[in-house]
This record gives sequence, structure tokens and C-alpha cells, in this order.
Amino acid sequence: MKFPNVPSTSVKLMLFPFSLEGAARIWLEKEPPRSILTWDDLVSKFINKFFPPFKTTNLRNEILRFQQRFNKTFYEAWDRFNDLLRACPHHGFSELHQLDTFYNALNSNDQDSLNFAAGGSGTLPSNTITNPKVDLKGITTRSGVAYQGPTIYATFSPPKVVERETEERITKKRTKNKAKTTKPDSEWKRL
Repeated sequence: MKFPNVPSTSVKLMLFPFSLEGAARIWLEKEPPRSILTWDDLVSKFINKFFPPFKTTNLRNEILRFQQRFNKTFYEAWDRFNDLLRACPHHGFSELHQLDTFYNALNSNDQDSLNFAAGGSGTLPSNTITNPKVDLKGITTRSGVAYQGPTIYATFSPPKVVERETEERITKKRTKNKAKTTKPDSEWKRL
């Protein structure tokens, strides 16, 4: 609904009371007259009342610790993740951070399916893409989430990740190889 020369925040401020029920409606009715003059005033007071800092912290931590449950499908995990985001609408995570959190919480089969759907080989390593937002946008738009702008398909291959061996691993290999080639003294005497 658009009204000429009326800011949309003013319209939201006037319509907001009609969206409330229960404790939220009672809270708003108890607010002193003219104590909420702008949309930002309303948002600030509403969040402080219904999302105190400890609750916000707990909800944000639930989002950050999200993991796909063992016996749940991709779609069930997606629904549960979105439920967590809706429970804390002021979480402050960027769209990219949300997608990264969700992707990294998926089991490897679902990660491979997303990579394949995005045009990848199914072996895309996490957090190694040059421009992850481009690839994640391609992944999510094909899974039913629409974003502004064109769909961007992943057309490049990410650089190969080379795992470097730690000193500990090298030492273990040398010890293992030495044990295979070293013969006990009794063996040498027989030769």
C-alpha cells in the first residue's frame, strides 16, 4: 500500500498495532502516549521488551550451532534453520553468513547434492571459493530461495586444495617405513 508523500515507515507505524495480540498488544497499550514517534523507536522498544540481551544471545548461539540432525532430510533441516532465524529476526547475520552456516551444518551427502546442483563436481571444499556469494546465490536460487538480481551459475573450478603434511605425520611415515625396511639382527645373521 503506497500513499503519495507518506513515508512507508509512517504507514508501518500506524498499522503495526493491528498485527499484535496477547502480551504484545497489552505491552503496546501500556506504553505512554506519544512515547513512540518513529518506526525505529517502536522497533527498539519492542526488541528490548520481547528480546532481552540474554535471550538474543541464546537465539544467536542456536543459529550458530545449528546442525542437520542425523535422520532429517535437507528440507526438514532447511525448515528448522529458517524457524531459528524467524525466532530471532534481529540476529544481525548477513545473508552470506546465514547460507554459510546452513551449508556447513549439512551432512556431506546434502552438501554434495547442493554442489552438484550449482554446477560443481560434488567435491567443493568448504570456505575455499574465491567468491562464495556468487556460488551460494546460485545454489540457493535453485533450491527455491529467490534473491534480487539474476541467477548466477558457478562456471569456474575452485583452486585445488593441497593438504600439507604436518611434521608429526611426516615423522610417523618415516618411522613406519623404517620399521618395514629394518630387519632384526637374527634376520641378518641368517642371510
